[in-house]
Amino acid sequence: MKKLLILGGDHFTIPVVEAAKQQGYYTITCDYLPDNVGHKVSDQYVNFSTTDKERILEWARQNHIDGIVTFTDSGVITTAYVQHHLGLPPIGPLESVEILQNKDKFRVFLTEHGFNVPKAKGYTSYEQVLNDVDWYQWPIIVKPVDSAASKGVTRVNDIMNLKDAVDYALHFSASGRFIVEEFIEKDGCSSDSDCFSLNGKLVVVTYSAQRFDENAENPYAPACFSWPSTFNKEQEDYLTSEIQRLLTLLNMNTSVYNVETRVGLDNKPYIMELSPRGGGNRLAEMVRFSTGTDMITAAVRAAVGDTVEIEQKPLMGHWAEVIIHTDKTGRFSEIVIDRDFYSQYVIQTDLWVARGDKVEAFTGGNKAIGTIVLNFNDKSTMLWALSHQKEWLHVVVQ
Repeated sequence: MKKLLILGGDHFTIPVVEAAKQQGYYTITCDYLPDNVGHKVSDQYVNFSTTDKERILEWARQNHIDGIVTFTDSGVITTAYVQHHLGLPPIGPLESVEILQNKDKFRVFLTEHGFNVPKAKGYTSYEQVLNDVDWYQWPIIVKPVDSAASKGVTRVNDIMNLKDAVDYALHFSASGRFIVEEFIEKDGCSSDSDCFSLNGKLVVVTYSAQRFDENAENPYAPACFSWPSTFNKEQEDYLTSEIQRLLTLLNMNTSVYNVETRVGLDNKPYIMELSPRGGGNRLAEMVRFSTGTDMITAAVRAAVGDTVEIEQKPLMGHWAEVIIHTDKTGRFSEIVIDRDFYSQYVIQTDLWVARGDKVEAFTGGNKAIGTIVLNFNDKSTMLWALSHQKEWLHVVVQ
C-alpha cells in the first residue's frame, strides 16, 4: 500500500483523503491542528506545521512515504521541498514553486517575461512605500507576499489609509514582507478556478466568475463562484496560451493549479495568481460537479507516481457555489433555505459549524462556515439567485 502524505487537515482536505483512499493509498494528514476535520477521515495524523519543511522532510524520510500533496496554500513550498530532497514525483522545480508562491517574485518574473502585469513592488516597511507613492497609478492593493484566502488584503484609494493597510498586511505575513500593486479595474468578473498540467502540458483549464459580497467586512474575499466565466472565447484562449507559456518557462511538471485571472478595463487579460495546488473553496470539486473532470484523483495519483489519465470535458449547464458566511460575530443558530428554491436548484449543502459555535464576520476564506452547490438550466435564473441571496438564504446568528 503506497503512503501518501497530505499537508493540511481542513474541510478542503477531506475530498483529497477520500480520493486517495479510493485509489488504495494509505493516507497521512499533517498540520498543527489535531482537531481539524480532515484528520478524522485519514488513516494517520502527524502534528507538524505545514510550513515546517525540515521536520516534515525528516519525518517523511524516516517513514518512507511514496508521495506528498497539498490543497492548502501554506503547504505548497513544503511539498516541493520534500519532493526535491526525497526524489518523489515533483509538481515542478523547487525554485519555480518558490516563484509562484511569493507574490513579489511572481510579479517580477511576469514582468521580465513580457506578461501583462500591474505595476508592483515588494516591501518590508511603510517608509519604503512612501518613496514610491508617485510611481503607482492609484488606487492600489496592499497584500502580504505569502498569504492566501484574501487575508491581509486592502484596497487603498488615499494615502491617508496606506499605513493601516501596510500594518494589516504585515500582520498576516510570515516573512514580514508585503506587496503593493496597482489595482486592475476588471471588466466583468475575475476568475478563480482550477487547471491541470500533465508533464508540463496544460490538459485541463477552467474559468469561473468570482463574485464578492460588497457588504462583507472584507469586500475582496470571494463569496461566490459561478461557471461559465464572463470572459469571451478570445480572452479565454489568450489566457490559456499565457498560462501554458508560464508553465513552460518554469518547467512545471504534473500538478493541479489554482489560477486567478481577470480582464482589465484596458481589455488586457492578466494572470493574477497561479499556485500549484487545488484551490480553496472546493474549486476542484466544483469542476468535478460541473464537467465530470476529476483533478483531485489525478493529483493524488501523480503524487505517488501512478499513471494519470485526465482530459478536458465540457461544462454541463450553469453552476454556482455560494460561500456561506455572516456579516456579524456571534453564535451560529442555523441556515434557512427557501424550500422551493432548495428543491429546484440546490445540489449539496456542506455546513462546517454546529448550533452554538462561535462564528465571525467574513474577512476571508478562513471565516467561511460552509458552502452551497447550485445548478441552473439558464444564465438569467442563476444571476438572479446570486444577486438576491437574502431572498432564499438566511444565516441566523445570535
